[in-house]
Order: sequence, then structure tokens, then C-alpha cells
Amino acid sequence: MQPYTITLIRGDGIGPEIAESVIEVFEAAETPIRWEEAHAGLACLERYGTPIPEATLESIRRNRVALKGPTTTPIGGGHRSINVAIRKAFELFANVRPARSIPGVQTRYNDIDLILVRENIEDTYAGVEYWQTPDVAESLRLISRPGSSAVIRYAFDLARRLGRRKVTCVHKANIQKISDGLFLECFRAIAAEYPDIESDDILVDNACMQLVMRPERFDVLVLPNLFGDIVSDLCAGLIGGLGVAPGGNIGNGYAVFEAVHGSAPDIAGKGVANPTAFLLSAVQMLHHLGLHGDAERIENALRYTLVSGIKTRDLGGNANTREFTRAVVSNLPPRSQSQAQNAPVQEPYRTPMLAPRSTDAEGWQTVGVDLFFHALQPPTDLPPQIGAARLHALSNRGVALESHAVGDRYLLNWFRARYVSETPLSEAEVNAIVETLAPRLHWTTMQRLYRTREGVNLFSPIQTD
Repeated sequence: MQPYTITLIRGDGIGPEIAESVIEVFEAAETPIRWEEAHAGLACLERYGTPIPEATLESIRRNRVALKGPTTTPIGGGHRSINVAIRKAFELFANVRPARSIPGVQTRYNDIDLILVRENIEDTYAGVEYWQTPDVAESLRLISRPGSSAVIRYAFDLARRLGRRKVTCVHKANIQKISDGLFLECFRAIAAEYPDIESDDILVDNACMQLVMRPERFDVLVLPNLFGDIVSDLCAGLIGGLGVAPGGNIGNGYAVFEAVHGSAPDIAGKGVANPTAFLLSAVQMLHHLGLHGDAERIENALRYTLVSGIKTRDLGGNANTREFTRAVVSNLPPRSQSQAQNAPVQEPYRTPMLAPRSTDAEGWQTVGVDLFFHALQPPTDLPPQIGAARLHALSNRGVALESHAVGDRYLLNWFRARYVSETPLSEAEVNAIVETLAPRLHWTTMQRLYRTREGVNLFSPIQTD
């Protein structure tokens, strides 16, 4: 069998140490893998002026599969997350994080077997943020039909391929009725195409409680990006923490596997890092490649090592990285004992992406605008009507301001004026609204309001007292 060429990024902090552990185990297991080393992280930022050199992206582009060590992301400033940048560069829309109990790792549970599939590119991780006023920062939460459909379809395909019984959609559509409502709408439509798999949905807050109280009710979970990031760490806590939590990022034709944990610079270079999560991520990569026999042998060796009591300090043992790696190597079973077989070379995963649609084709009609503006006090001279559009509401933090109650409220210096028409507005009429208000207001953002031909509003209502 010809070896697979895999891009290896060692990363920052403990990354080089745990990467060396994986290389040693793979070599001892005689896996058909050839590593092509590439670089990303703080050293690249200092040397090349970017944390991800073009040569690294080209290596992933060429090999289509990468194993990536942890990289450091500054908090509150500095360069953007390397993980997020790679996911966006290759449209790795599905983040797959198995959570499976490991014998020998003491937790409150001993029978966890979940797979969390998280949308990986959109949501607040699109990184579209602005200062609106000196007191108000805005982060846009972008949920799209094509993005939601891609990750949800992958979750059902994965469940079917692995013989899983159920896929659960986790959301907050009771509050985020339009954005999470769209994610849930996509889920229900796609679930109908998989009648052999049970499907249900649950609010994210309830899901967190149920995962702690009754984790057995879940099998495969699919979530929008931000909720998935949070809930995946909760699931990692069920099986012993981030030190044993693997992860993979899947797109159309590309995949990058990485441990969930960070670069842990405080213990870098001390030889005490736990390579378990990174090794399990590499095992996940082998399954992705169809090398199921090799994956099974390495995971069995890892589990036997932990059951025998050889653990790193974070798991309650006293083994260092080197001693732990040697123990895994010594516990590798012969190939003849593997129950799984390596599969023929598999085609990369692909799912059809929905084509963008025109608002005209969907019958959307512009019926108004929301104009956001900076002011220290609510204005009193807004025109009650501009053309066919009337002033529907003046709001602050999403709540309509009634003139008699303004004095009792703490108000931000960011307001919204909503003008709505009963009939569709022409472009000239929309422009007239903005041109009338612009000289009066220090406006920051304008949002067009749509309604369908059937009279359904495609915007959320303004709350009232």
C-alpha cells in the first residue's frame, strides 16, 4: 500500500512534544503515513509576519489532510485564531468531537459515547465585529441556509455510516427565532431524508443540564458554532477533560485533525505534557483515511496503557511524556489481533452546497429600514412619517421606548429608529428615508427590512414593556 502523505503542523507550546509522541507511536505501529512538515504559530509570526505562511496552506491544499498541534491565540488582541483561519481557508464546515469514556481515566461517568458535530465557519466566529459607539460593541451572528445544511447533512451521513441511532439538534430558537430558527428549519428538512435515523431537538440550556443528568439520552449532537464550542467542552468534561478530547475538522475534500486543548505554554519544554488527545485525534484521522485496522491497534494500546495505571500527571499518574509514549508503543498489539480492516482508498467527503438565491426569486419585498445611531439622549424630533413609511418604534437595547417611561430607564448611547410601510418601498423611497434621517442622526448602521408577498415579516419584532 502506498503511504498517505499528511501535513504535520507541530504548533506552539507543548505541540512539538506531543507531535513527537504521535510520530513515534505511528512509526512503531508501521502505519502507512508519510509526514510532510509545515509550520504555523508564534514563531512563524516573528519570522514571516504571519502565523500561517502560504507554504503551510499550500501543503494542506496538496495533501488534503493535516494533523495540527495546538497553537497559541492571544486573548483580547493580537492575531486571529490560527484554527479559525485554517477552517475558513479550506471551508472545514464540520467540527467533529467524539466524547467516549476511557477506562483508566476516573470521571463521574463510565459509559459516555457521544459525537458532537459543530458548525465550524459561521455564527459569531465569522468575526464580523464593530464598535458602534464608545459604549457599544456589535458582533454579528451569521447563520446561513447553505452553511447549516452542510453541517447537518454531514451529521446525518456520519450517524448512518457509524450505525448511530439518533441525531439531536441543539439550538436556542425560542429566543433567536430567526437565526436559530433557520438552523432548526434546515435540520427538520434534512432529517426527513434519513427516516432510518431518529431525530429530535432541544434547547441548548436544557441540553447542558441533560448532558450532566442523563447523558445516555444523546447519541450524535449537531449545533451552531458558538453553542458547539461550549457544549463540546462540557462533553470533554464528562470523559476526563480536554487532555483526552480529540477533534477533526471536515470540509469538501479537506480535513484537519487537532487536539481540542490549547498550547499550555506554562508546561512547555518540561516533558510532562499529555499526548492522549493528540494521539486520539491522529486515530480519528486514520479512520477518516479508511485505515481502521491501524486506528484500532493504536487506540487499544492507548487504552491498555491507561487501564494499567500509566498516566501523565494531569490524569493522576506520574509518568512523563516520554515514559507514557514508550508504554503505548510497548502495548501495541500485533496486526493479526486487529478486528478491523484497512479499507481501500476512500474518496474525500463531499456534500452538495446550496446555491445562493435571489431575494426577488424568493418574493421578498422591502417594506422599511432599521437605522441605528449614536446619541446621548433619545431624539424628540424624528418625523412620524417619511413617504409611505411611518415611525414604528424608537428602541434601545431592542426595547421600544415609550415617552412616559424614558426617564425611568438606563439607556445606552445606541438607538434604533424603525420605519415600516404597509406597502413595498421602491429604492428611491428607501433612499429618501435615509436621506431625511441622516442630517438629524449620527447613524452607524442601516438594516433593510423585508416582507414576503404573503405578508410574512422577515425581521424580528421590537420588544415592548
